[in-house]
Amino acid sequence: MADRFVLKPGRWNRRAFLTAGLAGAGIGAGAIALNGLNRSRASPRVTVPPIPATEAAPAGINPLTFLRQFDYGTVTRENGRTVREFRVEARTSAIKLNKATSFITWNLNGQVPAPTFRAMEGDLIRVIFYNRAGHSHSLHFHGVHPAQMDGVRPVRNSSVFIYEFEAAPSGVHLYHCHVAPVTRHIGKGLYGMFIVDPPTPRPPADEMVLIMAGYDVNDDRKNELYAFNGIPDFYMEHPIPIQQDQLVRLYVLNMIEFDAAATFHLHANMFRVFRTGRSLQPDEETDVITMGTAERHILEFSYHHLGKFMFHPHQDAIAEAGCMGMFEVIGSPPAKS
Repeated sequence: MADRFVLKPGRWNRRAFLTAGLAGAGIGAGAIALNGLNRSRASPRVTVPPIPATEAAPAGINPLTFLRQFDYGTVTRENGRTVREFRVEARTSAIKLNKATSFITWNLNGQVPAPTFRAMEGDLIRVIFYNRAGHSHSLHFHGVHPAQMDGVRPVRNSSVFIYEFEAAPSGVHLYHCHVAPVTRHIGKGLYGMFIVDPPTPRPPADEMVLIMAGYDVNDDRKNELYAFNGIPDFYMEHPIPIQQDQLVRLYVLNMIEFDAAATFHLHANMFRVFRTGRSLQPDEETDVITMGTAERHILEFSYHHLGKFMFHPHQDAIAEAGCMGMFEVIGSPPAKS
């Protein structure tokens, strides 16, 4: 639209941000576009089992919902090009990791992990980052972008920075705070996944995000608790339902700080590995893969047998400290006569 207010990338102060009418009300606007875009991309050949009824997670966020929650942003067209606009707000808030442990997080939009951004290769990405966390933070995106958009410069509290760059290359990427000490900022929750889809679509699948992370709860630069998607042991207590004989596509990211590497192991099955999601053809097939911090892959598999099957790092100390879960393979309901 000719009269549309076009944001220019770079640093904004709080007064300018409020004048533009973007503070507060716009945060999470991408979620409005999310449902419609998901419906348009969904395939009738994929059956996503309903999420079991559970009480809210200790953090107020249901990791079962986060699994399949992809934020495609608010989509517009500018000069004939698709623009995806994401609005995020850095906050400081406490979450309950378990009944005994409360943890102060630095997060985006009140959630750990941060929203999973998703775009098509070549889209123009615009991320409006509003810092209300009480500390300086930034957003560094993995991928290819100009130096001024690299996110290594701190954004002070009550300030705004607009990151703008082309979504490239296709693959599974991540974003995180890059303010020193980076281990502390990531360890307190400022990280998320950034998926750039290739021009040629991947086959239909039940797609899910699993992010491994650790929690240093006593500031000794060692992790005492670990988790998939934010809450320790959540998927052990609430197994992830998947459909029998249906392709599952996992976007897996290791964001564990203080540990040099972690593995991902799937019980009673093998998975195909697409390293960094950079190819449409698998690089290998295995049942355990080693990942350094910030390493990520696409893993594809399906289960023929019904029942509950475990997944976890094969470092048992990490798994037993909260980074463990289960898939529950369910069959199709009987056809109505």
